[in-house]
Amino acid sequence: MVTTGLPAGRRTGRVLGFWWFALSGAAVAAFAVVPYLTASLRQLAEQDAGLAAAYAGRPAWVQAVFYAHIVGGGIALAVSPLQFAARIRARVPRVHRTVGRIAVAAMLVSGVAGLVIAPLNQAGPVGTAGFGALAVLWLWFAVAALRAARRRDFTAHRRWAVRAFAMTYAGVMLRLWLIPLMFAAIGWFGVAPEDAFATAYAYVPFLCWVPNLLVAEFVLRRS
Repeated sequence: MVTTGLPAGRRTGRVLGFWWFALSGAAVAAFAVVPYLTASLRQLAEQDAGLAAAYAGRPAWVQAVFYAHIVGGGIALAVSPLQFAARIRARVPRVHRTVGRIAVAAMLVSGVAGLVIAPLNQAGPVGTAGFGALAVLWLWFAVAALRAARRRDFTAHRRWAVRAFAMTYAGVMLRLWLIPLMFAAIGWFGVAPEDAFATAYAYVPFLCWVPNLLVAEFVLRRS
């Protein structure tokens, strides 16, 4: 969130954008991850909560990878917006570096885990392709941002960090897209309410991250 030297309108827009990303990321990190840490997958599956039913009957190692994916993704979502706070970078660079290492570590854990379980998703081959591509790009961008920072190429580092965050934010957009898609499935296509989630979920493997990356590239080109 760099605001120095910008017109008032753009400064306000960036501040509002920062708080939107920070609060929405924290909200999803809390409400989408905490239930999996406070109840078993079997209990959540009985409550029809989230993706629990898809993994409750899986082998223990698959469940462990699933937990690594959601916990790592939750941490990345919660801390990544702090990396775009110009005041933190300028006044307490050590905090920026520490939070950056935490964010990259969380992305790597969640990205590798996401790549492993991509073939087990509920959207079939489209989901495998969409979520698999998301995981690969997420890992690529996170590593590229880290490598650029280590060679002190901070311009490249910020650009790769923006792309990495666009992939991280897929965790928020997936949930935001599901809501209108479920209503559309019921209202426009006559899908039964109990089948609306499965119908909507078939569209999100690419929808949750491709628009994010396009917007990120647009912003980077303007910058």
